[in-house]
Amino acid sequence: MNAASLIDHGSRAWRGVVWYLREWSGEARWDRYLEDCRRHGHAPVARREFERGRAAAAERGGPRCC
Repeated sequence: MNAASLIDHGSRAWRGVVWYLREWSGEARWDRYLEDCRRHGHAPVARREFERGRAAAAERGGPRCC
């Protein structure tokens, strides 16, 4: 395995970790929401309001394990 190949594998692994953390933290949901607002031409709500709505929806959801 040469140096370029090692760098490529490390780079892909790092991108995977970043993707996972963004999905886990909810950051990706915010980005998808902003893109959806742009696509439909309406102004997005503030980040705090978005997160409150997400938390409220989760609390209203069905039964949870905990």
